[in-house]
Parts: sequence; C-alpha cells; structure tokens
Amino acid sequence: MYQHVMIPLDGSELAECVLPHVEAIVTGCSIGRATLVRVVTPLKLIGGVESHISPEERHRLEEDSIALATGYLEEKAQPLRERGVLVECAVLFGSVIDQLVDYTINHEVDLIIIATHGRSGVSRLFLGSVADRILRASPVPVLMVHAHGSEAKVTR
Repeated sequence: MYQHVMIPLDGSELAECVLPHVEAIVTGCSIGRATLVRVVTPLKLIGGVESHISPEERHRLEEDSIALATGYLEEKAQPLRERGVLVECAVLFGSVIDQLVDYTINHEVDLIIIATHGRSGVSRLFLGSVADRILRASPVPVLMVHAHGSEAKVTR
C-alpha cells in the first residue's frame, strides 16, 4: 500500500522518537523506501539584525546550516541502513510546512511519520504545532507518534 514514507526531523530528541517506529513500519509493511527530511529555514535574527549581514555572509551561514543538516540526517539514517532499511536523506530550504508539503507531492510520498508533543489547550494555541499543521496541510496520510513522556493526558 505505501511505497515511500517521509520522516521530518528537526534535530530534537522528540522528533527522533519516530525512528524505531519507522524501522518497524517500513520493514513490517514492506515499504520501498524512507526519506529522512530536514528543513533549513532562511536566516532570521531577532530585531532584524540579519539585515546588517552581507549577502555573501548570509549565503555562507545558510550553506553551513544545510551542511550541518545533511550530516545530521546521514547520522540518523545509518542505523536504519544497517538494519536493511532503504533510507534517503533530503535537506530542504524555506518555509517548513510549504517545503514538506511540496516534497510530499513532488516525490510521490504516500505516508508521513512525525512525532508530536500531544499538547492541547492553551499551550497548543500559543506554541503551535508543526505536526498539527502538517496533518492539516498534507495531501497524504500522516502517522503521528506521541513522544514518550510528553504532556498529553487522557480525559474521560
């Protein structure tokens, strides 16, 4: 059913909690490939300080961020590869939600697996949720993995 799964990672332990699930799902469901994705956003500093950085320096800083993101993804992909999972890595540049949705459409992704804090109420309102925004914008199914030890509470 699923042939290409995308796993957005942002460098946090929370996001990485999906990796054991990815291995189980990809191998258990015979999914063809998995792509670990990280989005690097354009340089934006507090108070507009970035306007005082030369275009060359800005470009260098953004290129450094892309290189760091590439290294990070390759590091996270290696254990999956060692277990026989076909893993690709992709570093995108721009708005997180837009880039992830565009990648999903342009690379025939048919499932997204992402971690969530499980926030609700006021904290969700103020902090927002990338996972929630992806869920709402995604043209494909989204599997949300609830991070161990996060805030979600069941009310009955």
